[in-house]
Amino acid sequence: MLQSRVLEWPRAVKRLVVVALDIVLALLATWVAYTLRLDTPNWPSGEQWWVYLLAPLLSIPIFVRFGLYRAIFRYTGQAALQATGMAVLLYGCLLTAILLWNHWPGVPRSLGVLQPLIFLFLVGASRAVARFWLAGLGHGQVKAEGRLLIYGAGTAGVQTAAALRLSQQYVLLGFVDDDASKVGRSLNGVPVYSPAEVPQVVDRQGITDILLALPSATRDRRNAILDSLRPLPIHIRTLPGLSDLASGRVTVQDFRELDVEDLLGRDPVPPDAALLARDLAGQVVLVTGAGGSIGGELTRQIILQRPRQLLLLDHNEFGLYSIHQELRAICASKHLGVELIPLLGSVANPERLAAICAAYRPVTVYHAAAYKHVPMVEDNPGEGILNNVFGTLNMAQAAQMSGVKRFVLISTDKAVRPTNVMGASKRMAELVLQALAEDSATCFTMVRFGNVLDSSGSVVPLFRRQLAEGGPLTVTHLDVTRYFMTIPEAAQLVLQAGAMAVGGDVFVLDMGQPVKIMDLAQRMVQLSGLTVRDSAHPKGDIEIMVTGLRPGEKLYEELLIGDNPEPTAHARIMKAHEAALTWHDLQPHLQALRAGAQQADVAAIKAVLHTCVHGYHASAEQ
Repeated sequence: MLQSRVLEWPRAVKRLVVVALDIVLALLATWVAYTLRLDTPNWPSGEQWWVYLLAPLLSIPIFVRFGLYRAIFRYTGQAALQATGMAVLLYGCLLTAILLWNHWPGVPRSLGVLQPLIFLFLVGASRAVARFWLAGLGHGQVKAEGRLLIYGAGTAGVQTAAALRLSQQYVLLGFVDDDASKVGRSLNGVPVYSPAEVPQVVDRQGITDILLALPSATRDRRNAILDSLRPLPIHIRTLPGLSDLASGRVTVQDFRELDVEDLLGRDPVPPDAALLARDLAGQVVLVTGAGGSIGGELTRQIILQRPRQLLLLDHNEFGLYSIHQELRAICASKHLGVELIPLLGSVANPERLAAICAAYRPVTVYHAAAYKHVPMVEDNPGEGILNNVFGTLNMAQAAQMSGVKRFVLISTDKAVRPTNVMGASKRMAELVLQALAEDSATCFTMVRFGNVLDSSGSVVPLFRRQLAEGGPLTVTHLDVTRYFMTIPEAAQLVLQAGAMAVGGDVFVLDMGQPVKIMDLAQRMVQLSGLTVRDSAHPKGDIEIMVTGLRPGEKLYEELLIGDNPEPTAHARIMKAHEAALTWHDLQPHLQALRAGAQQADVAAIKAVLHTCVHGYHASAEQ
């Protein structure tokens, strides 16, 4: 193909060709200007030759100065046209000044205006033709993957349309925008429709895809748009956020599938920089469970506050290796002088914890290490208790002995009136810290929140895997609901809540509105461009199967045991008022619980949990 051969030319050859073309256009513009002005085809004579000589001698250096020969023709846009206009304007001013100064006989002075106008038209047309031809749009052989609407007629939408013209992967049939001043008009020949017209346009033009080009839109606005598009038989994708588009031109590779965060995420409250940095900047910080989803995100947020040392503790060798390598890369790219220390070890080993705390003397500890998969802990209650309850106790006592200033436990909404051992074990861990906080130089606090998207215990990774396998998606009950939050938002709020603690505090994160898991499953199917298969739609793509509640699973989760949470300085963080036991009262129960866990005595374990954990009842007893 000739276009491919041209594109393969060396850059210097391409520039020489363009310069030669502009010289020819300058001479042609001069001839046309003479012909129009003198009303007869012109053959230059005498001083008229001076204008033919001046046209390229003036224009080419000016074009070079304005960078017109650095532009890539097939990517030229408004900025290049503006530069061309400014260059020709300067050229026209110089040419007019020379003609007015010299008074050459037979050379009309109006040529100083007429010739640049014609020259501008010819140069602009040459660029447009080159862009059209090199982009391969003049052959009508577009092998399109789909028929597309772009939702958003702003800068990102226009850049996206340019990328589509180059890629030839989609036929762009329109923009959608809620700005009334744009509706009914066109952008580069592509019509702009209102949101109300979308269903008709989809049906009339056979639209298969809609791309959301709204990188700065709020979560609420995106959710409203997605809700309006859900009934339509189309595949919805999106562009990344503004920070990812800052480099400039959009490409088709930037298009990504809608993620579940687009439906469940909320507009984050900007973090309080002072709260984030407190007890972190320049300090030694320890994160247990650092190789997990929550612990890993905590370390990513903490490292940005530039601690002196960041201790990464985990019993999972691969998880610890992975987060250590990732954090090293972050330190290198952001020039952070943070010493990273990976530490293999289990919170069930008190000697190892004491040795770590004695050697490194951390100022702040974030305790994220826990077994949190409800059915797994229900099937292995002894191990769940030893890890979640006594792992917390081991870490807390090691922190006390080494003079740790602040200890933050990552807790869960499943600790509230639990129906499973996992939730009850986390409430017992809270009781341990509440008891220790009564008489301790270490400030113990707990932060309680619900499911985080893409954490190891979340339903979202399960649904993604089931979708990739062609289904079915498994939902335990039609009415089961859960709270959700993104991992980065949860980690930021944990850091800020921990910084506000005074000792024994139970903080609760505002998780927004609970989400029905059945709705989540349906949305994930739709976001994947597929349809749900059920009795009403037997030809759908993916089935959603109701399997029944698992052992220990609740229909809904709560965040508070008591009522009337106290607001804090942060809009998304509340302080709960939860009953506690003294260490004197709690200690005999812990001894009985440890004995039951070590002997795998499920009845003994549950007896202690019934006694200590308010509202606990095993699911089989409901």
